[in-house]
Amino acid sequence: MGMIYKRNKTYWIKYYRNGKPYYETTKSDKENDAKRLLKKREGEIAERKLPGIYFDKVTYDDLRAELITDYELNGRKSLNRVNISLMHLDKEFENMRVVNIDTQRIKKYIDKRLAEGVTNGTINRELSALIRMFSIGTQCSPPKVHTPPFIAKLKEAAPRKGFVEWGDFIALRDNLPDYLKGLCTFGYRTGWRVSEITNLKWSEVDLNQNIVTLNPGETENDEGWVVYLDSELKDILVKQWEARKKMRGYSPMFF
Repeated sequence: MGMIYKRNKTYWIKYYRNGKPYYETTKSDKENDAKRLLKKREGEIAERKLPGIYFDKVTYDDLRAELITDYELNGRKSLNRVNISLMHLDKEFENMRVVNIDTQRIKKYIDKRLAEGVTNGTINRELSALIRMFSIGTQCSPPKVHTPPFIAKLKEAAPRKGFVEWGDFIALRDNLPDYLKGLCTFGYRTGWRVSEITNLKWSEVDLNQNIVTLNPGETENDEGWVVYLDSELKDILVKQWEARKKMRGYSPMFF
């Protein structure tokens, strides 16, 4: 089915699939390495699998593009959130071949993000984007991923205790003055402390990307936080912004 030959000092192999010839370098000057690779490729073809050379050429950028397309075609509302995760993943994996993104490499990425002071929840959202990429890659025709790496998520902190149930909160909020309703809803939905909310600046709000950001050093535990605004939270901040404009530039966030 195939043959081994040399180009300069490097061994190459030639094999056929569906009558089409494939040429592949072994990147080695040892004949035994060439024999092993040729046997592996012939075995894959005999089992009606795609030769590994297909997967060797796929990059992180290829899977990234598939992920974005999937979100756009399905009209997923969390596309902005995914784009934020991708900004961090890009710094680590851009242009990298997918076969080199293994469990060890992903663990190094997690360690790096932890060292940067990022919360487990934020890292888990980034890992979810990566997991989804590999999943889509296996579903492509022909597939772009043969075997996805094992990706373990981090344990997140348990929810705080002592919060009232949503129905009870609504009953309490309905009896508050109007100027307090938005602040209390924002606090209930995000878990932020009163001081963190009242000290929030408009420069930390991005209504186009639907996020609010507190930088490291501005929270009680000195960690940076990002809140992804759903329709209710965004509506609260839009109303506050409209109220700000009526006040001719005086811009308290909630008071």
